[in-house]
Amino acid sequence: MVAQFFLSLSILVILHELGHFIPAKLFKTKVEKFYLFFDPWFSLFKFKKGETEYGVGWLPLGGYVKIAGMIDESMDKEQMKKDPQPWEFRTKPAWQRLIIMLGGVTVNFLLGIFIFAFMLWYYGEKYIPSSQLEYGIQTDSLGQALGLRNGDHILFLEDKSFYKFEPGLLKKDIIVNDIRNVRILRDGYEQTLVLNPEVIPLLSTFEYRNYSLFGPRFPFTIGELVKGAPAEAAGFKVGDTLLGVNGEETFHYSELAEKLLSYPAQEVKIQIEREGSRMEIPIVTDETGRIGIRAMDPLEIFGFEREEFPLMASIPAGANKAFGFLSDQIKAFGKIFSGDIKAKDSLGGFASITNLFPTYWDWEIFWRITAILSLILGFMNLLPIPALDGGHVMFLLYEIVAGRKPSDKFMEVATIIGFAVILTLLLYANGLDVMRFMGK
Repeated sequence: MVAQFFLSLSILVILHELGHFIPAKLFKTKVEKFYLFFDPWFSLFKFKKGETEYGVGWLPLGGYVKIAGMIDESMDKEQMKKDPQPWEFRTKPAWQRLIIMLGGVTVNFLLGIFIFAFMLWYYGEKYIPSSQLEYGIQTDSLGQALGLRNGDHILFLEDKSFYKFEPGLLKKDIIVNDIRNVRILRDGYEQTLVLNPEVIPLLSTFEYRNYSLFGPRFPFTIGELVKGAPAEAAGFKVGDTLLGVNGEETFHYSELAEKLLSYPAQEVKIQIEREGSRMEIPIVTDETGRIGIRAMDPLEIFGFEREEFPLMASIPAGANKAFGFLSDQIKAFGKIFSGDIKAKDSLGGFASITNLFPTYWDWEIFWRITAILSLILGFMNLLPIPALDGGHVMFLLYEIVAGRKPSDKFMEVATIIGFAVILTLLLYANGLDVMRFMGK
C-alpha cells in the first residue's frame, strides 16, 4: 500500500510540476529548481543541468518548481527586491503567466482523462447486468435501515436505469445527487421505494464509510480451499455449493457465512450439493467459526459482460468518466460548505489516501486510483487560495480585468496567509486520521 501510494504521488507531482516547467521554458522564463517533494534544510538527491537544479526532497508533501521573479513557496524576498529581469516571471505578459500557472492543473485533468481512456481501451469495462442477478440483492444493516430488503431487484435510481450492477452507485447518488426514490422489484411486484430520510444523513459519515448498502445475493459455491484448513481435511471440494448448517437451510453466501461464524471451535454438519447430489459433511470450525473456504466470485457465478472500447471511442468515454467524477466532487464540495456533509467525515490525510490502495499489487486498481487522485489534485489546486495555483490564477485574472497587478508586498502577505490555511488544512486532515486510528 505504501509503495503504491508513493509511486502514484511521485507520478502525479512530477507531471504536475512539468505542467509549470514546460510553458515556463517555452516563454523563456528561468526555472531555478525542479523538485519532487520538499527540501527544507537539505535534499536527498540533487544535480544541476543548465540553469535548473533538479532534486528529490525528504518531505513528501508534494513538490515544486522555483520560477525566478515569482512569490511562491520559496518566499525569496531578496530576489524580488532586485530590478526585474527579462527572464523573470514578473516581467512576462499576464497571458503567459496565466498559462504557466494553469499548466499544472491542466496536466492533472488531462492525465486523469488519459488514464481513464487508456483503461477503457486496454481493459474494457466489465460488469454484471442487473437482470442476471436471479436472487436479487443482499443488504447490509444500513441498506435495510434505508428500506431495502434481501432479494429486492433494483430497477431504477429515480429515472436512471440500473442495468449495470454497481453496488456503490446508490450510496454515491443519495449523498451527491439527492436520489430519494428507488424503483424495485419485490416479491414479483414493481414498486417505488421512498428511502428513509432519517437514515440518509448517516451515509456520508466516517463511521459508515465502508457500508455499500447492498451487494449481489448469490449461492455459497466454493471457489478455493485454504491449504491445511479444516475444509480441505474434511473432504470439501471446489465447486461444492453449501446449502445449510446443522439442518438449517441457508442457501445464500452472506447468510450462511454469518451462521458459520456463530459456531466458533465447534463441530457442525454442513449440507452441500455436489454434482447434483446432496450430502452432509461434519467439520470442526476454528476459533473464529471459519473452516477455510472462499466463495466463488459472483462474476463467475452469474457471468459478466465486457464493454469494449476502440482507441478512438475510449477517449470521449474517458473524458465523460473524468468529467462525471469532477462534477460529483464539485457537488460534494458544495455540500460540505452548505453543511449537508460534515468536513470531519469526508476529509482525510495521507493515511486515508494510502488506504485507498489494496494490500496487493494490481495495476488496474493502481491506475484507476491514480486517475482519481490526479483529478482531485487538479481540482484542489484550482481552489482560490493564495499559494495554490488557483490563488495565483485569481490574482492574474484580477490583473487582466483591472489592468494592474497586486503589489509584491500584497502578494507576500497573501502567500503567507495561504500557506497558513493550507498547513491548517493538512494538520486537520492528518489529525483526523490519527484520531480515527486511536479510536479503533
